[in-house]
Amino acid sequence: MVIANSKSYGVPLYGASWLPLSLSRSKSEDDSDDSPPSIDATRHVVLSGGGGEGKSGIPNAILVSQFYADSNSLSDQPTYIEVTLVTMIYLYRWFEWDAVKSDDGHGWGLKSSEKVLNQLEDVGQQLALTFDDEGSVLAAGGEDGKLRVFKWPSMDSIIDESNAHASVKDLSFSPDGKFLASVGSSGPGRIWEIASATAIAALQKVKDERFGFCRFSHSIENHQVLYVTAMQGKGGSIIKWNTTSWKRISSKHITSDSITAFNVSADGKHLVVFRVPVTSGTHDLKKLVWYNKGTMEGDILVLHSSSMRVHTVVKKAHLGIVTSLMFSHDSRALLSTSFDSSARVTLVADKKERGTSLWIILLIILLAMAMYYTKLVEMLP
Repeated sequence: MVIANSKSYGVPLYGASWLPLSLSRSKSEDDSDDSPPSIDATRHVVLSGGGGEGKSGIPNAILVSQFYADSNSLSDQPTYIEVTLVTMIYLYRWFEWDAVKSDDGHGWGLKSSEKVLNQLEDVGQQLALTFDDEGSVLAAGGEDGKLRVFKWPSMDSIIDESNAHASVKDLSFSPDGKFLASVGSSGPGRIWEIASATAIAALQKVKDERFGFCRFSHSIENHQVLYVTAMQGKGGSIIKWNTTSWKRISSKHITSDSITAFNVSADGKHLVVFRVPVTSGTHDLKKLVWYNKGTMEGDILVLHSSSMRVHTVVKKAHLGIVTSLMFSHDSRALLSTSFDSSARVTLVADKKERGTSLWIILLIILLAMAMYYTKLVEMLP
């Protein structure tokens, strides 16, 4: 059973995240009246979007909304909104968390910082921005193919590679922070070692594969693993890579449609993709949008990471293309956003795979047969 909640917030949404765990402190830890309560029952999600350049007529904005886990509902209106009236599409600003009071009591908002990210000024469009798990390293990948990696928040340069890819599409840090994976619009993926600031491996393609997204994760056995999505003429696949040899472990064809969003749960048990039907014979996102006249209904697939079997399907999750997928910190909820201005939370039930359950049933039957046979032998003269 799929349990989900969706709300429209009036601006096209392109990014989403959950409130950082470092902010989820309880009143008992801080007696200040400005300290928000524990978020066991009430959580916050952060959404970003807008029209891009100021001339589009749609302002860019950062929104904070509440998610009530007990009732599985998003707040009808954002509890906080920061409108960024900028005329430049490639402007990077620094925001800090701010405790605020709301109609419900306490909450979180954002305040614009006076700090300036000089290292990201006049660098063009960055298609990928990501932090390591500790929040101490920031990586940025540009449309021009340049990769920049900085210490955070000092912004001291670690890697400055002008020809990482033709165009950087996605980035992901390993859980231990030692490696950074990058994929681009053409050519192989690359693995960067942070300590030596060098590329140490290439993720080779097979035939006509085109890499789309990359995500490091912990496997169920608690080993590091790397997932990369790939598109071919037959559709979308997910490739699993060994993080020592950097060789393929497996490749699983997931859908005959295009994969336009991807992520991995924090506990490593689930993967999620958004698939869009191919109606024009192309997997190119811009062409798909044009052929479908802007309407990009598709399905969200939650998969078991161990077998790549489908766990949950959310049919026609949004009216427009899904722009981001983000699991909650406890991996029990999935936040998705779309350029149709909607945000949606889907609860992810902790159900076991059918294959595993079937083997358990067969084992019980075999044990029962063995016991029956043993008793039968004992009864014989």
